[in-house]
Amino acid sequence: MLFSPDNSGIHNAANALKFGELVAFPTDTFFALGADGLSAAAVGDVFAIKGRNPGTPVPLLLDDFAMVDPLVTEFPSPLRKLAERFWPGVLTIVLPASKSVPEVVTAGTGTVGVRVPNHDLVRELICVSGVPLTGTSCNLTGRPPIKEAIFAEQVFGSNIAGCIDAPCGTSDEPSTVVSYADGEVVVLRNGAISVESMRNIVDDIVVS
Repeated sequence: MLFSPDNSGIHNAANALKFGELVAFPTDTFFALGADGLSAAAVGDVFAIKGRNPGTPVPLLLDDFAMVDPLVTEFPSPLRKLAERFWPGVLTIVLPASKSVPEVVTAGTGTVGVRVPNHDLVRELICVSGVPLTGTSCNLTGRPPIKEAIFAEQVFGSNIAGCIDAPCGTSDEPSTVVSYADGEVVVLRNGAISVESMRNIVDDIVVS
């Protein structure tokens, strides 16, 4: 099923998510396979239909900065500064997870990656759903990420409630992923935001 990108379609998609179903939706990078990020069962379904190893962490997408605090136990100042500069945008920040985040999301690491995407439709979907959504790419494991709704629908079909029929953003690179350790920002994955851009905000940055 293709959900329309208007208010009706977004509310239908949000209702499906509230009932534990999965929804594909466009982001500022690629299509994501969304589930209620606080439901262990729903996140487990994401792994199952992607054919992904359940021992790997899942990033969560948020609608705004305020959604972070219930999900984490701390938010170091250097990472907060990067979030203030690059959110909404293609920066995933890995933080110590609170007890509200299921272990299937953290994969036992004790941390969770969070991001506020630069895509109005996604943020509205998260807001209407009232929960963070999984931001893992909408593709079978090992296959290229998907940029168009029709392909997401063809790949996953009846395994998901539907796909929001709207375009992705213009970025062809994944999000940059950072964490914090020993007083330094650590770049875990290079992506759309360059190290040089981040160093304009925070000095102490290392690439793992």
